[in-house]
Amino acid sequence: MLDASEDVMGVITERIEDRFQMPLADLRRAVETAPQANPEATTVVHWYGLLAETQQALDTAEDALVEALGAQSSDVLDDPVMELAHHVNAAVASRDGRAMVVKYLLDPNAPGKRGPGVWRGASPSARPAPALPTAPPTLPSQPNATVRGVPR
Repeated sequence: MLDASEDVMGVITERIEDRFQMPLADLRRAVETAPQANPEATTVVHWYGLLAETQQALDTAEDALVEALGAQSSDVLDDPVMELAHHVNAAVASRDGRAMVVKYLLDPNAPGKRGPGVWRGASPSARPAPALPTAPPTLPSQPNATVRGVPR
């Protein structure tokens, strides 16, 4: 049976392999050989590497917590065990954040990848007009409001 960490890494690995139509090991070698050939692949491989490092740190923290819990003689958790639990929580948050980055990088329809960002690099005439006026407002020649106690 797969544990949750293997499942997360397996699903993301599969998505990367589907996106680039090659095994992850081959993609890593290709990026190492020619990182400028495909900047998107280079970025995905970089973030996947960070994700794998974080997953390893999470596995280590979980193992330490399980060991400490096994050595615990009472139902009340002492400070060192609570500290290990906090490390596990932080590692989970870090792993999940990096997994979200990889998923975002793999999704061509993710927010921010369509819409206004599509116009980057397009000629100025192909860009849409701004939604709001961009000219500075004109100031009235005389103030319309009187200030209390100050005659006009």
